[in-house]
Amino acid sequence: MNIIKRLEWRYATKKFDNSKTLSKSKIEILKQAFNLTATSFGLQTIKLVVVTDDILKASLVEHSYGQKQVLEASHLCVICIQENIIDNDVNNYFHNIKTIRDTPETILEPYRNNLIKTMQEMSIDERLQWSKNQSYIALGNLMTVCAIEGIDSCPMEGFVPEKYDELLKLRERGLKSVLLLPVGYRADDDMFADFEKVRKPLSETIIEL
Repeated sequence: MNIIKRLEWRYATKKFDNSKTLSKSKIEILKQAFNLTATSFGLQTIKLVVVTDDILKASLVEHSYGQKQVLEASHLCVICIQENIIDNDVNNYFHNIKTIRDTPETILEPYRNNLIKTMQEMSIDERLQWSKNQSYIALGNLMTVCAIEGIDSCPMEGFVPEKYDELLKLRERGLKSVLLLPVGYRADDDMFADFEKVRKPLSETIIEL
């Protein structure tokens, strides 16, 4: 498969075919891809909420500036970040390392203590921004996987996070919504599907030293 051809194929889908639904296997690929996304320190302070309920999706349209992709898409992926990062998050992470890799505690301890110190020295706003940076990595990864798998998607920042947090009950889980990615299959009459992709030439975006 030519990855460049797949990336040329993808575009920010403006109209989805709401009669087509992604298979469970396709959604499983996206969930696995999200979980395998690189994050700083590997701490994974981001989560993915996958919304399939049409009534719930419909209620979110008005809080998405009327963008109907939220409803028409097969699934709505909401990328979230933790409201805070506490010592226990770091301890759980290193517990997983020890369990999976059988790494001796003597090796892990200084790294764990250093990461706890790093997080403690950040303000809550700095931790939120740090986590938000990770969410963009996940979004890009999901978009690339969608292109490879022939799944249409539309990255979105245009929504009201506070309303999403309320309707999806994210606060009860200690989460904040930051990005949206409706996924599914493009409608035959989405005129944007046939538009030529507009990009600068490589000579203007790549610097080789």
